[in-house]
Amino acid sequence: MAKAIMLQGTSSHVGKSILTTALCRIFKQDGLKVTPFKAQNMALNSYVTKTGGEMGRAQVAQAEAAGLDPAVEMNPVLLKPTGNSCSQVIVMGKPVGNMSAKEYHSGYSLTALGVVTECLEKLHKDFDSIVIEGAGSPAEVNLKANDIVNMRIAKLAGAPVLLIADIDRGGALASVVGTLELLDPDERDLVKGIIINKFRGDINLLKPALEFLETKTGKPVVGVVPHLDRLGIDDEDSVSLEDKQQTAKTGDLDIAVLRLPKISNFTDFDALANESDVTVRYVRQGEALGKPDLIIIPGSKNTTEDLLYLRNNGYEREIIKLVKNGTPIIGICGGYQMLGREVQDPEHTESDLDKVMGLGLIDSITIFEPEKVTHQVEATAINHSFLGINYSGTHLKGYEIHMGRTQFLSPVDVAFTINTRSGAKVTMSDGVVSLDGLVMGTYMHGIFDNDSYRRTVLDALRVRKGLAPLGVIRDTQALKDAAYNRLADVVRKNMDMDLVYRIMNESNGR
Repeated sequence: MAKAIMLQGTSSHVGKSILTTALCRIFKQDGLKVTPFKAQNMALNSYVTKTGGEMGRAQVAQAEAAGLDPAVEMNPVLLKPTGNSCSQVIVMGKPVGNMSAKEYHSGYSLTALGVVTECLEKLHKDFDSIVIEGAGSPAEVNLKANDIVNMRIAKLAGAPVLLIADIDRGGALASVVGTLELLDPDERDLVKGIIINKFRGDINLLKPALEFLETKTGKPVVGVVPHLDRLGIDDEDSVSLEDKQQTAKTGDLDIAVLRLPKISNFTDFDALANESDVTVRYVRQGEALGKPDLIIIPGSKNTTEDLLYLRNNGYEREIIKLVKNGTPIIGICGGYQMLGREVQDPEHTESDLDKVMGLGLIDSITIFEPEKVTHQVEATAINHSFLGINYSGTHLKGYEIHMGRTQFLSPVDVAFTINTRSGAKVTMSDGVVSLDGLVMGTYMHGIFDNDSYRRTVLDALRVRKGLAPLGVIRDTQALKDAAYNRLADVVRKNMDMDLVYRIMNESNGR
């Protein structure tokens, strides 16, 4: 039977996901067979497993840190916001429908608890330890009755809780004391320690506050973790895009990504941003697109409404003018659909709109269907002509998550040929490259995680700009692995891991 530990927070975005990732790597380094778990996740940043199931991206990073292939049992319930207080509900990797917040929290969530319990039972049997992540705050009294992600899960898993506060926001001590005060006595007893996260400054100046906190709450401070910039680890959701914008470096190449209201899977561009010669700008509402070396329209959870956002905010005119003047553009998934002539949603799969005119940069229409396509894929490129690079490569890896099917109205140059889908051999065309080589669309998320392809595209952009190609291919997976080790090293140095192990060992179990 596995020993569990649970990380909960005084609010959202206090660092639960990153610290869960850190503990997964530390336990792996210490020889434990460890798995992450989050019963219910709300995020637009999702991933597709080898079996074709969809799950939250944060648990994917945690699985990688633990040395595991991601599996939907690690995140059995995923909520993908669609707008108007409504979310697509995904259970065990498959969508079960769209629900309003009221419908989900007042009825369905407890129905999903049975699936969550089954997943926990399986993980307890298969692993030595489970690192469980909560969501938001356990003190949200209006949601507690139907909670399936915080204290109810701690009780089910027999997991002691470490409570995390973000000191960078201010008010960390009050948030800890207030959270504990709002918990029921049995829930308060489950909290065995406190973590102060995102600390900047001299730890000696903080010590009186830590002593006060321990005396006031009767809970030990397990660690004070410093603020960490540019971790190189996938982020959970678009709230972290603000941090990315603030820490963006200046490189030779300027890549502008449209920050759509319903942007999804922005981790597609992390590998680009990690290149030494690249600046990735997320262009927010009201900001100028400027004169980038490359425009990217990312994935979207609501393609039709995000298309209207581009139109109503003047970005459509700006994009078309730039492309006509020679600026290249890439659309990925929803962004690919927007490049066509029209997006149709006859069954209102994504929104109440029947159809929306596209940007007209490729000769295609996309029709939305109720059944979602979710596959890991492997593809080949033969004389791939984007930017005139004539790239040929095999074993290009990525994944598909989309409701729409794109149809071409005239012959086109195919971007990629998919050879395997969820492990099955296929021969399927994916995407398109315009005849002038300036416009590319693809359904393949993660295409830029393919190191050789990414560098080939970037070097072609450099040559267009009069710069010499770098030709340096960075190993994305090795860099990720090094990032997990760096994170684990920092957390080890700043947390009392002996105390963490004692807390886990002293737990009464389930």
